[in-house]
Amino acid sequence: MGPAGGGAATTMRLMWKQAACFLVFVYCFFSIYAAYIVFFRGQKSPRAQRVAAPRERKKDSTLPWQKIEEQRDLQQSEQDNEWNPWEEDEKTEDALQHKAQLQGFQKQILQNRPKQKKVQIWSKAAIGLYLWQHILGGQLTPGDVTAHWREGELKAGNLHFRFYTGPDVVPGHIPLDTENLVLVLNGREEGKIKFATQWLHYVQTLLQTHKLRHVAIVLLGSEQCDNDWIEPYLRKHGGFIDLIFLVYDSPWVNEEDVYQWPLGVATNFPIVDLNNLMLHSSRPYLCNFLGTVYKGSSREILLDVLRGERLNTMCLISVREQWLPQETSESLKKYQEALLQSDLTLCPVGINTECYRIYEACSYGSIPVVEDIMTPGQCGNSSVFQNAPLRLLKLMGAPFIFIKDWKELPAILEKEKAMSLQEKNQRRRIVIEWFKQFRTQLRQKFIDLLENRFF
Repeated sequence: MGPAGGGAATTMRLMWKQAACFLVFVYCFFSIYAAYIVFFRGQKSPRAQRVAAPRERKKDSTLPWQKIEEQRDLQQSEQDNEWNPWEEDEKTEDALQHKAQLQGFQKQILQNRPKQKKVQIWSKAAIGLYLWQHILGGQLTPGDVTAHWREGELKAGNLHFRFYTGPDVVPGHIPLDTENLVLVLNGREEGKIKFATQWLHYVQTLLQTHKLRHVAIVLLGSEQCDNDWIEPYLRKHGGFIDLIFLVYDSPWVNEEDVYQWPLGVATNFPIVDLNNLMLHSSRPYLCNFLGTVYKGSSREILLDVLRGERLNTMCLISVREQWLPQETSESLKKYQEALLQSDLTLCPVGINTECYRIYEACSYGSIPVVEDIMTPGQCGNSSVFQNAPLRLLKLMGAPFIFIKDWKELPAILEKEKAMSLQEKNQRRRIVIEWFKQFRTQLRQKFIDLLENRFF
């Protein structure tokens, strides 16, 4: 090869070498630039950081742990804002679960809510009015005593009572909204017993059809305590009666399922307003007796004593030979005035020792003078009471004057004449307060027994 050829080759190598160097330089430049962008461009210079730091401290007083909480909240917010394809279904399911929980709570509240303890009283005897108005303190609508349908309601203790009475109160026509019933019946004589038995059969049907569960009876029993007709209806004898409240001193009274009940006042005898009583004034008569005198009875002895000792001038006496089942308004007013104007009310025995007059005298603050003797029949002591007659009154501490013979009366009246007005006033207050407590205690006992046995 000649000199010219060698020079050209050298020049070519030089050019390639320069080109290669240039490419290497370009490559290194871009590599360094890229490294600068990645590692240094995103960070502030220390000087910039030092300059910015004071400004940031002035603007931001957030504590470090508060920043951490803010970052967590921001992360949680970002997560919550993320789209969830099942979000609507989940919300619907949550809503249904919440509604079901609410319904469960409401059902539980309703189940735990105390139910009304309802008791109905169907009165088919006059003593039902004494129970409702004088013992329980209930009112009746309409107020007309001759109405064929009368009813009332009241809350006594924990029990809600509803009362029905009148000639139109007949089987099948009484709205029954409870499973608990008190039936008031008259069992004094054969005709009344037949009528009472029909009611018992109707009630038995209601029990068999599961419309009733519990039954109590308030019974005006026989004055001779001959009440065998109702015995098969007692639960302990295979019947359905849970409780009997029985008038008169029956040997059946055991304080378990048979309880003694007072005779009380006569039909339509008013609830006396104590403000109208002569509690602080002298009464014109020492004693009174208005009633029927039966042949051969102790009432004839009473009249003989009053006339023989000329005591009838100090006492208001009005007698008749025949008993009248219904008092006239005039005779009732006369009787009430006699009670109000007398210090003592004489209470001789009739067919039974217990009589309306005892309770009516207490209403007016007139002290009952009670003939304390047993009358013929099956009445007497029981397994729990041994102080017949008038066991209930004696048990409850009645502040009466008890005598065995009317020949004791003159001495009693002599003591009355010697008493001061202040002493008589004190005695009146005692008998009126006792009578009030007597009814209150009977009311509470009646309510407690029904609640314990029925509910």
